[in-house]
Amino acid sequence: MGRNITITLDEDIIRSAKVLAARRGSSVSALLRAELERLVREDRAYKAAREAALRRLKRGSHLGGGQLPSRQALHDREDLR
Repeated sequence: MGRNITITLDEDIIRSAKVLAARRGSSVSALLRAELERLVREDRAYKAAREAALRRLKRGSHLGGGQLPSRQALHDREDLR
């Protein structure tokens, strides 16, 4: 079940919010609810992505390993272009 909250806004903001909500066929309450839900979803997604990225950084990546080509081999490859 939902709970009510109270916020205080300037009259100008309230008037503009009513117009915006009406244009969207919604109420100010529904408009605020949708926006807050979107913000919370984005924040949760960001946190999950950040944690996943940090786990990948800790784990590291295999970058091929092995022996690097010699300087001469690199210069020889340049001549092939």
